[in-house]
Amino acid sequence: MIYSMTGYGKGNLVLHGKDITVEVKSVNHRYFEYSSRMSRFFAFLDDKIKKEIQSMIARGKVEVSLMIRAVENSETKIEADVLLAKSYYDALNTISESLGLPNNADVLAISRFDGVLTQVKNEEDAETLWNDVNTVLHLAMEEFLAMRRAEGEKLYTDVMDRLAVIENIVKDIETAAPMRVQAYREKLYTKLQNILQDKQIDDARILTEAAIFADKVAVDEETTRIYSHISQYRKILSGGEPRGRKLDFLTQELNRETNTIGSKSNDLAITNMVVEIKAEIEKIREQIQNIE
Repeated sequence: MIYSMTGYGKGNLVLHGKDITVEVKSVNHRYFEYSSRMSRFFAFLDDKIKKEIQSMIARGKVEVSLMIRAVENSETKIEADVLLAKSYYDALNTISESLGLPNNADVLAISRFDGVLTQVKNEEDAETLWNDVNTVLHLAMEEFLAMRRAEGEKLYTDVMDRLAVIENIVKDIETAAPMRVQAYREKLYTKLQNILQDKQIDDARILTEAAIFADKVAVDEETTRIYSHISQYRKILSGGEPRGRKLDFLTQELNRETNTIGSKSNDLAITNMVVEIKAEIEKIREQIQNIE
């Protein structure tokens, strides 16, 4: 089973007087990258959420949204740092006097400054809140992973189909390759006939030249390696671990062997087949960018 790096999931429950909503979404990325949106009152949960998600996925750019709304009276208290509020007010007065502007700050405005109001939680409250958030997070992750799995199945089918296309084209190249040697031999024989006219043509020389040509344009080593890469590709796709980077490497190798075949070809039909293979490899490359 393979997983796409594109996914979305949402969880929502009311637990212990709090309406908790967690949204998780991700897109493809070379590594695991995490970002979040939540009230600073719950920032102490951020690292726990990150570790929980990272234990479930290996790669992707992940964004988490956490919203917690009280629906019942709770024991959580808000404390005001009056000294800090006074310091803010005095600083505003200093600015006001320096600039000759009125100080329009009110209590509500000052309360919004960082640290003036803080939410007080004892250890038991914090642990309970994390357990509740984690429960909702797992609901979101179930949906999130299901979407990544469904997208991964589509990628798997598409890449497997394209590998089969490449394999069939390579077989056609193997069939066409020997014909080039025979065509070269006949062309060389005709050319010598035109030059020598009534003189005896050295068949041994023609065979030697044809053998040299055959060795020069032989692609059997390249096709063998392509088959091997395709076999490894299928094995990795059917495995059970993150595989995106391994597939990146194999895709580069497939492309390299195909380029070598193209450089050896002086035949239009084989050149066209090489172009077809490269088109399929490029489509595969695009698809595996989203495989975890």
